Amino acid sequence: MPHLMPASAAPFTELRFTRSRQAVTFVIAGVVLLCVAAAAALWWVQWVDRPGWLWIVALVPLLLSWACLRSAASMTRHAYLLLSPIGIEIFPFFRPSQNMQLVSWSEIELAEVPVDQRMLILSLAGGGKIFISLDPVKLSARPLLARAIGGVMEKRAAQSGD
Repeated sequence: MPHLMPASAAPFTELRFTRSRQAVTFVIAGVVLLCVAAAAALWWVQWVDRPGWLWIVALVPLLLSWACLRSAASMTRHAYLLLSPIGIEIFPFFRPSQNMQLVSWSEIELAEVPVDQRMLILSLAGGGKIFISLDPVKLSARPLLARAIGGVMEKRAAQSGD
C-alpha cells in the first residue's frame, strides 16, 4: 500500500504563469487576418478577369493569420514566469528555451508585487534590481502570483530568523 503524504507536507511545486492575456491580442489579429484572407479570396472568385496569380493576395493574410493563431496557442501553453524550488524562471517572448533567465531564491533579497500589480520587482543581493512586467499575465492570475511571491518571501524570512 503506498504511503500518502498529508497535504501540508507536500513538496514545493512549480507555479506557471503564462502569457494568456497577451495571447488574446494574437487571437484577435489572427481572426481579423483570416477574415481579410476570406474577403480577398471572395474578391478573386467574383472578379476574375485578371491573371490567375492574383489568388496570392489571399494567401499572404492567410499565412499571417496562421502565424498569429499559432503564437497565441504557444503563449497559452508555455510559461512566462515559473516559480520553482530553485527560483524564478523568466521566459522571454522570442526563443524562450535559449534565452530563459533563472534567478535563484538565494540571489533574491526581496521580491514584491506592488499594489497596482503591473510589475514584479526582484531586489538582488548584489544591489541590482530586475523589473518584470506582468501585463502578459491574466488579471485574475496576478493576485495569485503576488500571494505566491509573498508566501515564499515570508517563508524565507522565517527560516533566516530561526
